[in-house]
Amino acid sequence: MKALLLAGGLGTRLRPLTENLPKPMAPIANRPWLEHLITHLREQGVDQFVIAAHHCSDVIRRYFGDGRRWGVKIEYALEPFPMGTAGAIKNAERLLDERFLVFNADIVHLPQLIPLLEFHRQHGGIATIALTEVDDPSSYGVVEQDDTGRILRFIEKPRPEEAPSNRINAGLYILEPEVMRYIPAQREVSIERETFPRLIQENAGVYGMVSSGYWRDMGTPARYRQVHWDALDRRFPLSMQGRQVQPGVWTGEGVELGSGVLLVPPVLIGNNVKVGDQAVIGPYAVIGDNCYIGARVHCSNSILWDCSVVRDGSRLSNSIFGYRTVAPAGEEFKNSIINQPQEVMQA
Repeated sequence: MKALLLAGGLGTRLRPLTENLPKPMAPIANRPWLEHLITHLREQGVDQFVIAAHHCSDVIRRYFGDGRRWGVKIEYALEPFPMGTAGAIKNAERLLDERFLVFNADIVHLPQLIPLLEFHRQHGGIATIALTEVDDPSSYGVVEQDDTGRILRFIEKPRPEEAPSNRINAGLYILEPEVMRYIPAQREVSIERETFPRLIQENAGVYGMVSSGYWRDMGTPARYRQVHWDALDRRFPLSMQGRQVQPGVWTGEGVELGSGVLLVPPVLIGNNVKVGDQAVIGPYAVIGDNCYIGARVHCSNSILWDCSVVRDGSRLSNSIFGYRTVAPAGEEFKNSIINQPQEVMQA
């Protein structure tokens, strides 16, 4: 079975971090989220992937290539313009000739596939939508279902008292190839607003099943940070690179800590990181590979991508630094998002 990973969005709400980077390539715990997803799906038995890409597609292709390094096969369906969820599926039609999976690749979720696939086989419909349950469904499209799990309708952003359930689209679908007949070609098409409502209206069989486990849309800076804090707190059981050197502190290879450095859990430090004397790292700090942290730096509730530099005496709180960002000495960065527009990630 193939998995189609939808990675073509512009990531506008995460700018400037996504000015030159597809949103699914933003690092989570020092690895691109798309890499976490592909690795997880490989462990679930999926070894063939199609990546639908548009914005900065060359970054994805340079990083993953044909997938051989990860023990999978990767093909690409490049969108000539932003085509929407269903438009991107239609654009990849030539590579999808049997039942396939679709993932919104900017949703942070590591699903268990076997229960979903078994449910899909049993109901015999054209589509299964993985659902997640949220406390407040008023910001989402909520599903109404019958006792068999068949989806009767979507209600967009209902008031809490009017919501028929707290179940929303989790951004994972199992589709039969016949679904392509319902998607027009060569234009932008929304699967949520056009395709699924049409399939429901024509009684093609659209079903939903709750996919358990951690789920979060990482599409805003606040949500992106929260994914990291949940990973550090182990509410999101993402695999961490490096080793745990003390409770709640993970470090990679080649880390050099100066005298008097204080690591306040939870903290994740990547490979080949140098931290100067009397620096305080944490709580809630993620430092990427090949970073340099100067003496007397305070860094908390912040995320530094690879190859960033923080000069002596600077203070960072609630901030995100993109690749190769340099913070001058003695500066304070609070609620800051800084990205060097000419820099992109390295394969």
